Amino acid sequence: MTDAEDRKPQSDEARSAFRPPSGVAAPADEESSTTSEFAVPEGLAVPRTGPSESEVTSEFALPEGLDAPQPPPEPSYSASAFTPPVGIPAVSLTKDVPWQDRMRTMLRMPVAERPAPEAPQRHEDETGPAVPRVLDLTLRIGELLLAGGEGAEDVEAAMFAVCRSYGLDRCEPNVTFTLLSISHQPSLVEDPVTASRTVRRRGTDYTRLAAVFRLVDDLSDPETHISLEEAYRRLAEIRRNRHPYPTWVLTSASGLLAGAASLLVGGDLIVFVAALFGAMLGDRLAWLCAGRGLPEFYQFAVAAMPPAALGIALTLAQVEVKASAVITGGLFALLPGRALVAGVQDGLTGFYITAAARLLEVLYFFVSIVAGVLVVLYFGVQLGAELNPDAALGTGDDPVVQIVASMLLSLAFAILLQQERSTVLAVTLNGGVAWCVYGAMHYAGEISPVASTAAAAGLVGLFGQLMSRYRFASALPYTTAAIGPLLPGSATYFGLLAIAQSEVDRGMVSLTKAVALAMAIAIGVNLGSEISRLFLKVPGAASAAGRRAAKRTRGF
Repeated sequence: MTDAEDRKPQSDEARSAFRPPSGVAAPADEESSTTSEFAVPEGLAVPRTGPSESEVTSEFALPEGLDAPQPPPEPSYSASAFTPPVGIPAVSLTKDVPWQDRMRTMLRMPVAERPAPEAPQRHEDETGPAVPRVLDLTLRIGELLLAGGEGAEDVEAAMFAVCRSYGLDRCEPNVTFTLLSISHQPSLVEDPVTASRTVRRRGTDYTRLAAVFRLVDDLSDPETHISLEEAYRRLAEIRRNRHPYPTWVLTSASGLLAGAASLLVGGDLIVFVAALFGAMLGDRLAWLCAGRGLPEFYQFAVAAMPPAALGIALTLAQVEVKASAVITGGLFALLPGRALVAGVQDGLTGFYITAAARLLEVLYFFVSIVAGVLVVLYFGVQLGAELNPDAALGTGDDPVVQIVASMLLSLAFAILLQQERSTVLAVTLNGGVAWCVYGAMHYAGEISPVASTAAAAGLVGLFGQLMSRYRFASALPYTTAAIGPLLPGSATYFGLLAIAQSEVDRGMVSLTKAVALAMAIAIGVNLGSEISRLFLKVPGAASAAGRRAAKRTRGF
């Protein structure tokens, strides 16, 4: 009989045939109560013939009193096993600390030592946002920052902040001059997800840059819950926003910058007007070349010609003015100070490939300006224009006029950079203070121009970093325009003039001085920013000992 049949209940008909009469106990019909001929009668004990199978021992059994050796414990893979000897530095992720400092500190730490994100993931369901979409948003934000002139380290910090705000803690951003990439590894046993994006077009718009920084700051705030769709919407609005200043304002600002620079080097009212109209004409010609699709190299060369041509024309007309001041003022409006500062900053922070590319871009712009001015100076010398390369440009007799001119120059530079109106006043005052420091050290204290320029640029960088930490924004809008009065326009002009008059040695000495002044500006700005991060503490920030330097190589 099968097991299934054993479990089947018996029918009532089978029982009714053997129903006992009344008064007689019915026998138990359960199979479990049935006995057989092998059953032991009650009261008898079954003798034990030997130990049961579970109690059988062998010759390998240990005697009593001895403990069996325990197997070694399995290795533990907790986080404490990877703790470095010096410990993991405490990193505060609170709102009191600027997100730039938080992300920069963690980027300079190895991946295994980075703390897990404390902020909850911003998603509507339990699965979280799609990793490819988060990486795409991160790359689009990094593209706007890099195209706007932000340093490579700050771009990486912003990309890292966006990833951590959505719970992606194992992320590695990488920024070069034209390529951004980011890699995310979900776990130690899963394949990483990598995405990249190429920067095709660059544009100067610090208003858009500030809006992107506000978006990253809101994403990094643990108290602000911004979904992925909302972040995409805000990013699209930032891209669609028009520039804050129309074209005619930018052209006027270019002329005002050149005119203020001519006053800064000792020009008078006639020089101011000539430099103003020369720079405006050069700006319009550059816009015309840009509309025709010409590269920026030719745009800079064309823009440098009208101020030089006006200076030559005033000299040929024997007007008693400083023609060199007119040409120098036009050069101030073209010198790529923004790209120079960004390039040197990338080199000082360890991004050597990006720094080399930025400095090469500066070199190309400089060569284009040299080519445009040299063509005009060569024809002017052939026409009999008497230009003296030994003539030194002064600063005028009235320091108040020079301070006002430096502030006007910074104001015009801020407008050309498309800055927000709320930052224009601060950067204008910063430019005036920078010129006061430079003038007091160089002209009153008779200190070398390179050292004076570095000190003034360091003060500009310190002020810019303070304002950026106070407003949780980028430091570029507060520093780039303020270094305008310090740009080496006069040294560049006299070097070009000497080369045009076949005095190559003297020209190279002057151009070398211009390069030294430019490097002093860039290093001073970066040093001022680093000093503010080293010595100025914010409540809740990590200590200075926990802040890692950017070690890319070891020279010892």
